[in-house]
Formats: sequence, C-alpha cells, structure tokens
Amino acid sequence: MSTNVTTYQRTEYPRPQFQRDTWMNLNGQWNFHFDDENIGEKESWYKAASFTKDIQVPFTYETEASGIGEEAFHPNVWYQREFEIPKDQIGKKVILRFQAADYLTKVWINGIFIGEHAGGNSAFSFDISHAVEETKTNKIVVKVEDSQSCMQPRGKQRWIDENFGCWYVQNTGIWQTVWLEFLEEEHMESVKITPNIDKNTVAMEYKLNGKVQDNWRLDAVIHFNGKKVKQLSIVPDRESGRFEIDLQSDLHEWKVFYWSPQHPNLYDVTFQLTVNGSVKDEVDSYFGMRKISIKDGQILLNNVPIYQKLLLDQGYWKETMLTPPSDEAMIEDIEKTLAMGFNGVRKHQKLEDERFLYWCDKKGLLVWSEMAATYEFSDQAIENFTKEWLEIMQQHYNHPSIITWVPFNESWGVPKIFNDKKQQAFTESIYYLSKAIDGERPVIVNDGWEHTVSDIIALHDYEELGSEFAQRYKDKQLILENKLPHNKHKYAFAEGYSYQGQPIMITEYGGIAFNHESGWGYGNQVETEEEFLKRYQDITDAIKSIPYICGYCYTQTTDVQQEVNGLLREDRTPKIALEKIKSVNDAKRKPNT
Repeated sequence: MSTNVTTYQRTEYPRPQFQRDTWMNLNGQWNFHFDDENIGEKESWYKAASFTKDIQVPFTYETEASGIGEEAFHPNVWYQREFEIPKDQIGKKVILRFQAADYLTKVWINGIFIGEHAGGNSAFSFDISHAVEETKTNKIVVKVEDSQSCMQPRGKQRWIDENFGCWYVQNTGIWQTVWLEFLEEEHMESVKITPNIDKNTVAMEYKLNGKVQDNWRLDAVIHFNGKKVKQLSIVPDRESGRFEIDLQSDLHEWKVFYWSPQHPNLYDVTFQLTVNGSVKDEVDSYFGMRKISIKDGQILLNNVPIYQKLLLDQGYWKETMLTPPSDEAMIEDIEKTLAMGFNGVRKHQKLEDERFLYWCDKKGLLVWSEMAATYEFSDQAIENFTKEWLEIMQQHYNHPSIITWVPFNESWGVPKIFNDKKQQAFTESIYYLSKAIDGERPVIVNDGWEHTVSDIIALHDYEELGSEFAQRYKDKQLILENKLPHNKHKYAFAEGYSYQGQPIMITEYGGIAFNHESGWGYGNQVETEEEFLKRYQDITDAIKSIPYICGYCYTQTTDVQQEVNGLLREDRTPKIALEKIKSVNDAKRKPNT
C-alpha cells in the first residue's frame, strides 16, 4: 500500500573522493514489483514485464520515503526504468554504478544479462556499453534477492518477521545512489592515497584502464584552499603503479597542513590522464595529512595522545531508515554530535554513505568503521563476510576521518570465539588481511569482549552506577588477566590470548532511556532531565577517572525504532539541551590514583 509522503531526492554525486563531471543520476522514480514466488527470471521479466508499483530510488520498499512503506519481508524485488545516452556522450564506455544494494543484485540492459554482485554494503559497477543502444531509449531491469539468512552480513537487520531486542526492520534492495558514468577507453580505475606526516609526503597508488603506451601521461595537481601546492607528471609504463609527493610548501609556516578534529585541513587533488596530448579522463579527489598510531597504551593522532569521546551511531532515519535522506540530514547529525562535545562516532553495524564520510572529513569528526555482522559461523559466512569486508576497506580507505576498523562486534558471527579455535583463527585471518590492506589504522577484534588479536581492547559495560564502575576497574590486572568479567558476564580475552599493552577504551556504555517513552534502553529508565544528567555525569566521570582508560563511546546518537536510548529522538530533536551534554564531555579528567 503506497503512502503519501514527502518526495526525497538524492541528487548529489555519491563519491566525493573520486568525482567526475560526466555522470547521470538514476535516482528517482522506478517501476517496481514483488516476486515472492521467484518466477520473474523464468518468465523473463527482464525482457517484458508490467511492474505494478512505483518506488523512489534509492529508498528501500520498507521505508516511507520509497512511496511503498511495507515492512513485511519480500525475498525478491524487481526494478525497471528507462534512460537515454546524452548526445555529447555517444561513443564512450557506459558504466552503471551502484553505491549499495542489499543483497544479491542482478542487472539486465535491453534484455541482455550484464552481471551480478553479492553484498549489501559495498559499491559495485558494470560495463554496459555492449548492451546499450546509443541513439534509442534503453531499459534497465534490476532484480535484488535478499534473505533472512544469518550467514550474510546483515548488521542490525532482523532475520525473523518481527523486530526484537536491538534488531530492526530489514533493508531490501537498492538503498544508495545508482548512476551512469561515461568514460573513454583510457581512464582511471582508482587511486589509493596514503599520507605520511613523518616524511611530509603523500603516496598515491593508481590503477588505469586501457593498453598503456609511452604516449600516456598522468598528472596529479594538488591545491590547498585554491592555491597550487604541487604538481607531478609521470609517464606510466603499466596499468598500476605508485608515486610519492613531497608536500612541504611555503604556503604554511610549518610547511604542511595536518588534518585533525580541531583543524580538518584537506588537500584537493585533480588527476588528469592524457594520451597523445588529448585529455581522456579527469577526476577530482582530496586527502588529509594525518597519522593514527599506538604507543605506550595510548592512541595517538599526529603523534599526540588523543582522548576519544565517541557516540555510537547507527545511522537510521524514521522515514528513510538506513538511507540518509539528504546531505543536510547528514550534516545535522554531525553538527549535533560535535555540539554535544563528542569528537567522533562509532558507526555501529553499518557501512555509512560515502557522503556522510565526506562531511566527517570536512568537519573533523572521527569515525570508527564497523562491519555489518553475520550471526552464524560457517564456511559460507566466512566467504560472504571476507569478500565484502575487503571491498569495503578498499573503497573507504582514503577517508581521513576513518581512524579505526572494527570487523567484529560482541562475538556476533563468532559466538563460540571464547574457546573455539576455528572461530579464533577466522578473526585472526581478518585482522591480518585488514593490516595487509591498511597498515596505518588500528583494527579491533572483537569489540566488546573476548578479544583475540586486536590493536585496541574495546570493552562494553552498561553499569549504571559510577561507584560500581570505578570499583570494578580499579584493579587493571583483574580485568586484563581474565580474573574478573569486566561487565559481570564476559571476559576481556578469548582463551589463549592475553594483554599485550594495547590501549583500553569503554566502547559501549550508558544507553539511558526515559520512562515515558515507548521502547527500551539499558538499565533502569529515568523520569526527569535532572535524573538523566546525574546518571550520565556519574558514569562518564567514573570512566574518565580510570587512568588506563583512554576514551569512551556512549550509546547512542538517536532513538532507533524500538530502542529509545538516544540523546536525540528519531526526528533529531534533543531530549536534553546539547550544551548540557557537552559540559559533561568537556569536563577535565580527574584520574583516581
């Protein structure tokens, strides 16, 4: 049943870190149909079919913003729309891009099967040039298959028909932007950007498309606030390569602009690929000069210890669920987080829209990037998880705001990790694969408890009383030697693993809910603002008082469906004045010695 709702438009370019001018947004109204009996492929719906509904892409059918608003699970959904190639793009390669669709996506153009992609959180693309009619109207048909399987990475999506605990309505189908790009045969595929503040250099690993010859040239032109800093030209001799640029410049008295929450300085870079003097591709990107490291039990940003004050952020909106409704909505969340005195977010069980990460880069909000969990351990779950996690790390690598990778949370997907060697081995393999792709950022395995190999020991504790918390954590060795469950029921380490001097943080706590709201929070609900602030300050001050704890993450930014422990409601109105939360976060630490 369709609902009368505001029409949301997502018109922004979806990848600000790899932006081209030659693109066509395919968001907006598509034809749509449920296929519960899974007969669409047998009946060749991709050739000719009459879809009975309309849907507003990129919002899933479960959302009000889609125009459908039906929360019942449907395992197979179909989309269809038409497009024409702009006259000035005729003769170029046509690339169809999906920023995310959940879970298995199949694509046909003009009845021709193009390909498929499995994974609900990573971006993917298809070259559809061979199937497109350049001077005619083209038809794109998409089938997305979803399931209630616990062996596919699903994060906070329920796998039964009703919400329960902290699991919410499922997310089925296209849920981020779809678009076309028009490229020459010779073009850039990707660039991996790695800053090095100790050397004041930035390394760029590029991948090109086409048969590279000696008449090719790749230029990288770097600007800061509109002023040219450096330019490097190379003659590539193969499709992939690497170069390094010294960024020291007299534009700044200290020669280089570093990125931090206080000063989120970003360098702009334009890549230009020319062949025989003719420009074949031009891509705009950016990067931040910053370093994350660990030393003596502390997390360092740009070689200086940083005390992290994070918010658990699940990125849900009432009308659009996991899909942010607009740039303005994302900016509002970021600015209210900063206004409450937090310096970062732990994106919980969600790989966020890249435009959210872009605005975090711009505004200086730190991000912990966490993978959506599976909930069973099997060979299939290992394969599903690993493939998608590696795609996500590569796609989000360049964002300076991301300072920590979190592949596992609270033993989800590895429920016997405490003493199961196979599950322990799986988490170790993901840790080392992650470090092979990114040797710069910390990797946490597994956030909450029962750590195996992990760069940070991240503990969850929803204790209500500050005095109880302070007493429990007073003796560091009791927690770190598994002599005491740190939250009354779970140990810090899995069997066979021990503390190796890592930083320690409390990465879930609080979760306070008001008694007059319909839903649940952690612990006893409070009646008044005064009662809320007293408890919030009591437990936050207790965390700050433990000398060896170097940061915290409060649960959570907003209410999400039946979970009503947000500092903001679903509509983003504050429950408590933002400045009152900020005053608690800003208060100086008074460690107990």
